[in-house]
Amino acid sequence: NEPFLEAYNGSFMKVTLPALENIQNALNDAGVGDRIKATVPLNADVYSSPARNPVPSAGRFRAEISGVMTDMVKFLAKNKAPFTVNIYPFLSLYLDDNFPLDFAFFDGGAAPVNDNGVMYTNVYDANFDTLVAALAAVGHGDMPIIVGEVGWPTDGDRHAKASYAHRFYDGLLKRLAANRGTPARPNRHVETYLFGVVDEDRKSVQPGSFERHWGIFRYDGQPKFGMDLSGQGRRDATLVPAKGVQYLSRTWCALNPKASRDDLGKLLGAKIDYACSNADCTTLGYGSSCNGMDAKGNASYAFNAYYQTQSQEDEACDFQGLALPTQTDPSTATCNFTIQIATSGAAVTRLGVAPVAAALLVALLQLSLL
Repeated sequence: NEPFLEAYNGSFMKVTLPALENIQNALNDAGVGDRIKATVPLNADVYSSPARNPVPSAGRFRAEISGVMTDMVKFLAKNKAPFTVNIYPFLSLYLDDNFPLDFAFFDGGAAPVNDNGVMYTNVYDANFDTLVAALAAVGHGDMPIIVGEVGWPTDGDRHAKASYAHRFYDGLLKRLAANRGTPARPNRHVETYLFGVVDEDRKSVQPGSFERHWGIFRYDGQPKFGMDLSGQGRRDATLVPAKGVQYLSRTWCALNPKASRDDLGKLLGAKIDYACSNADCTTLGYGSSCNGMDAKGNASYAFNAYYQTQSQEDEACDFQGLALPTQTDPSTATCNFTIQIATSGAAVTRLGVAPVAAALLVALLQLSLL
């Protein structure tokens, strides 16, 4: 996925196209190449417009990869395969403090970009059409384009929040439902895949803490916000919460109020580091939902995150006497201290049902979560 990211420094330059060719040729040899196509999901950083003319119609592939990109596009065209790109308007805000906020959305609040009389009111259209121009520059301006990933994170950055995600998806889905296309390809259907379904609390945060918060559902299968997947106001196309979810007991792990000042001074930093190295503390970062708590709140959040990850095992809430279990919810108005989902076995034990019935119940519960 995204093998030509600038951050990879060309690590996959020599192997990506041969791999694509091998896969598609194998499909062709198997007699299914006419209906099954191989493609490579690429990040939108493989193309751009020059600083001297920063408009979509000036789009070109990056200079250092233009050769391999041209060869890849020719191979895709030969096999009637689509070009796949991942577009993330959120990243425009994340990477540029001066980027106009409203231009990341679809509700017309931003000053338009004038591209030789063609007006762009959002960065998604501008990004897509920059790719169209780059494809045209290598002789394939009509190549089908699939948007392999598009979405908006809900935590981990000051621009990553549920209200912005809801605003973004609402505008995107309405446009897709209406087949509005873009200025360079108007009134056309664009095959598009949303990213993602649920948060990933073990995902690398090298690009940013927001990487763990792309889901439209919480970790427990509950929607983060209302969302009409049809883009047409249909009530039967809204997100449905998972049913029958079983949680562990309403117990949290918090900083021990009786911990000595000496122990806090000597141990607290290392214990927080340990907890956050083995659990997800990205919501504590700058601009995130739990940012702004005092040192005690930060410590309690870290300890609880680890405690829940360890399924509330007694020894997971000690930290050499710095932490204690509590039945008082330490959550704040903006920061949720989660309680872990019970494993199937734990949920069945609390329900106290017979083994055969328990197995059936677990199977039904798992199906309801899919």
